[in-house]
Amino acid sequence: MVLLKNDRSEANRRAALPLVVTLLVLSLSTLVTFLLVWRFTRPIANLSNAAREVAEGNLGVRVPDNGRTDEMGQLAQRFNEMTAELEKSNELEEQLTQAEKSAVIGRLGSAIAHEIRNPLNFINLTLDHLGSKFQPENEEKIASFTKLIAQVKTEVARINQQISDFLNYSRPAKVNLQSLEARKVVENSLRLVEAQASENDIRIAIVEHENVPKIAGDPEFLRSVFNNLLINAVESIGQDGGNLNVKISPDDGFVRFEISDTGSGIQKENVSKIFEPYFSTKETGTGLGLAIVQKIVEVHNGTIDVESKEGVGTKFTVKLPKADMGSQAEGRDIDV
Repeated sequence: MVLLKNDRSEANRRAALPLVVTLLVLSLSTLVTFLLVWRFTRPIANLSNAAREVAEGNLGVRVPDNGRTDEMGQLAQRFNEMTAELEKSNELEEQLTQAEKSAVIGRLGSAIAHEIRNPLNFINLTLDHLGSKFQPENEEKIASFTKLIAQVKTEVARINQQISDFLNYSRPAKVNLQSLEARKVVENSLRLVEAQASENDIRIAIVEHENVPKIAGDPEFLRSVFNNLLINAVESIGQDGGNLNVKISPDDGFVRFEISDTGSGIQKENVSKIFEPYFSTKETGTGLGLAIVQKIVEVHNGTIDVESKEGVGTKFTVKLPKADMGSQAEGRDIDV
């Protein structure tokens, strides 16, 4: 009886062994097949996805080759080289478009400068003459008369500034570096916005730290920088009143200018675009003001940054080298 039972168990074990071996071989084959299929189909799927993104306009996409040297790895490398070349071609096309725009603006600026500036100068001189020779004797009318004269002069100066923006953007100019007092540079530009700030109940404050060194800069170009920043600040605050603060402080071989306002701020998606030429959030803006500001600051070996929160305000931070560091920029051509 015992011997018969053992023979039966042995027979069952022998019969099941091939089934187990077959199952193991089948499982191993399935796993190997899955790995091979995954190895060859995943690069194809990556290429397909990347090609779709390129078709949608994303030329920055790249296909990972994972260091492969086989045909699929070479195909991924060629695809990446192709998209890199397309990206370079797109950048060159944008630069060419920008150059063409600059050429058009240059011709336009040169044409309108002589035609408009002469009448503007005559208007400005006439306003000065009216203010001095035809001032009313009635004291109640003097304030109104003076206010109107100042407003017209401000608008004339703004038109003149727009013309300067066109000319500065379209043609190179020589930087004439001088040793300048930081506070006086700002105060010269503040005079342009004082009348409008007073009318709109905007409080202006200048805070200058101790031991602020002189800066090396071209007074005309820097006037354009701070004119733009201060005019933008006053316009951002609007007629509801607010604060315009200028802080001047030394900063490790540089002078830091912080111009902050309590205006409407800049939308988050527009903060990174405000220095781009022809980009403007104003209906009547040319989009050249801040682009020129950035280039002027850069040619002075300085930097400019912006922080803004919509509904709270904006702060521009300009850093310019102190006088003994700026000699390296002297005589450089600036293309703005």
